[in-house]
Amino acid sequence: MPNIKPISDLRNYTEVLNEVNEGSPVYLTRNGRGEYAIVKIAELEKLRSTIRLLAKIEEGEKSAREKGWLAADDVEAMLGL
Repeated sequence: MPNIKPISDLRNYTEVLNEVNEGSPVYLTRNGRGEYAIVKIAELEKLRSTIRLLAKIEEGEKSAREKGWLAADDVEAMLGL
């Protein structure tokens, strides 16, 4: 279950920060609507890395759709395997 708190709970920010765990952010609301999420820096970096990886995969798939796919044997030959 998500950990959702009103932003006013940040008056006791130490308590709120103690509730932030990897894979379990704390979501903050303002006027009853979701506004912010507090995550650990390590988790943020993983998310950023995942986004970069997915962008590269999409770039490769786009290239393959436009220029055609390479056979595994051709790739191994190009790499000298």
